[in-house]
Amino acid sequence: MNTQATATEAIRRSVTVDCSVEHAFATFTERIHEWWPLAKHSIEKYESGSPPETVVFQGGAGGQVYERTTKGEELKWADVVAYDPPHRFVLAWNPSREQTRPPTEIEVTFTDEGGRTRVDLEHRGWERLGDEAAEARQSYSQGWESVLAGYAERASS
Repeated sequence: MNTQATATEAIRRSVTVDCSVEHAFATFTERIHEWWPLAKHSIEKYESGSPPETVVFQGGAGGQVYERTTKGEELKWADVVAYDPPHRFVLAWNPSREQTRPPTEIEVTFTDEGGRTRVDLEHRGWERLGDEAAEARQSYSQGWESVLAGYAERASS
């Protein structure tokens, strides 16, 4: 596989959680503040300012995902572009203060597997980032592993 294909190939991760589709979806969206690792994955981890306090997922198309700092700043991570509870959502993902680069896209689906739920995450659109694609993709490829592990632990409890 050539470097360009690797730099732009979608990241795909899956976890299976011991709960219903409805519970899995609600944990990922409505209760994201209970499991998202803000200490490792937040805008304020990388930029100066006030520390992150929580993360919010406003459901519904037109909603947003953002972190709120201890000073009350709301720093946008994503726009919700599709929202079909409890089966799927799609985000235009661009966590930064400036919002100057094009967003990538994250799609998360929830599939019943006999009382358990398979959660599939696909993070795509790396080609939109041009020369930054390979570095950004590599960072997220590693990051999604730990993020989804924390989610799976919370959803299954």
